Amino acid sequence: MTEVSAVTASSPPTLSFIAYDAFLGDVEAVAVALEQGDWRPDFLVGIGRGGLVPAAYLSHRTNIPMLSVDHSSKVFGFADELLMKLGQQCASGQRILFVDDINDSGTTMAYLRETIVANGAVPDNVRFAVLINNSRSIAKVDYWSRMIDRATDKDWFVFPWESVAPRVSLIEEAESMPERLA
Repeated sequence: MTEVSAVTASSPPTLSFIAYDAFLGDVEAVAVALEQGDWRPDFLVGIGRGGLVPAAYLSHRTNIPMLSVDHSSKVFGFADELLMKLGQQCASGQRILFVDDINDSGTTMAYLRETIVANGAVPDNVRFAVLINNSRSIAKVDYWSRMIDRATDKDWFVFPWESVAPRVSLIEEAESMPERLA
């Protein structure tokens, strides 16, 4: 990771760019953890937008089919129909593994878990994987590559697919979520 700036009251957040090779290592770590366990999903579900790339790589690495659900668009009801269908699949015994880039606050994963269970999913048939897991998150994940503690680690992680965004956009996105950086 490359540190761009230090955090002070008047400076922008620290952007930590994750190198492509580090990303590949994170995907491999999650794949190995999944393979060493006794639970195997029928499908990976990439959480749009940040989890789509990790899910695609993990799908290729593990040979597990991938679906996607777009939660980040914030379009009312858009993901809910898909979550309802996934809940029904899990109720009939299929297992799904949601994949995202980071479990930061945990609100996305908590929402997805609550929604899919409310639509019939058996909780044991639903698991979550991330590349970076915040130990203070409100949501529990089952597989991860790296653990951080947001009480001490305030970096804004920039994954390889995000690194093409203008720096100003990355800073604006980080600053729009001050509870993660404060």
